[in-house]
Parts: sequence; structure tokens; C-alpha cells
Amino acid sequence: MTETVETIFDEALERYKEGESPDALIPVFKEICDRSGKTSAAWTCLSWLYLLADKNSLAFTTAQKAVKLNAQDPQARINLVLAMLELNKKGVRTHVEVAQQLTMAIPELREEVEKNIEDGLTRKPGWASMERVKAWLAE
Repeated sequence: MTETVETIFDEALERYKEGESPDALIPVFKEICDRSGKTSAAWTCLSWLYLLADKNSLAFTTAQKAVKLNAQDPQARINLVLAMLELNKKGVRTHVEVAQQLTMAIPELREEVEKNIEDGLTRKPGWASMERVKAWLAE
């Protein structure tokens, strides 16, 4: 019996929450994206893992895909902003403003984003780009 993409996704998220390394989980999320290419959440997770693993060019392309699939996902936009900052790319303001608007309008999204920011800073202490994004979102 083959596992569904949803099952693999849920198991991989659980492994992440239990502290498994981004490098170990990247292949799992790549497989999920390959099998279900239009699932923005999978692309968002993969871009996040790439950011944590300092694979910023890959994070940029996967975050772009996530935003294209779901422009209303503030975490996808934040991942894109982080990748852009890490790569010294211009144009982050628009994405930050959209993420601010979405998180202000929907408290559940704000809580999720705040939790993810803290998780990122815990897993990657001293992450200057994340500190900048955190400050911008607090404005």
C-alpha cells in the first residue's frame, strides 16, 4: 500500500516538529512537491527548510512557486522575503506589505507567522534577515 501525499506531508511535518534536521527533511518535501506540484503548503515548507539549511537560491525559487500558487499565504511571502534578503535582491517591500495586511486581517495567520518566526530564530540563532522581517511585521 502506498502512502498518500497528505499522509507523507503530515508525517514530515511531525518529524520537523520533533526536531529533525532540515537536511533530512528536504528530500521528503521535494518528493511531496514532485508528486503534488500544486500544493502551495508543500512548496512553502520546502522553501522554509532551504532557508534553514542556507540554500538560499533554492529557497528563493521554491518560495516564488509557493507565492504563485497561493498569493494570500503570508508565510510563503515571508519565506520569499527572507530568501530575497539573503540573496541581496530588491523588491521585498511589496511582499512585506502584503504579509502585514494578511496577518493584521486574520489573527490566526498572525499567530502562525509569529510562531514560525520564533521557531526560525530558535533553529537558526542570530538570523539577521529573520530579525529584520520580525521588526517589519511588528510595525
